[in-house]
Amino acid sequence: MRTIIELPDSQVEALDALCRHEGISRAAAIRRAIGAHLKAERTRRGDPAFGLWRARHVSGLDYQRRARREWDHR
Repeated sequence: MRTIIELPDSQVEALDALCRHEGISRAAAIRRAIGAHLKAERTRRGDPAFGLWRARHVSGLDYQRRARREWDHR
């Protein structure tokens, strides 16, 4: 797919310097940047349940044991 984007001169100059240093085209550099950004976003979002216990001051195992003890008192 082709697309047209507008960049400030300072970004074009920095992009050109990077491309000369890496020996790649502007298109290749932009594809790499977009790929890296999308990967970082997927990683940042991650599993929405990850870290839910971070603020609790009890281990998950202790919580589980306490909850299951309730079953013994029926």
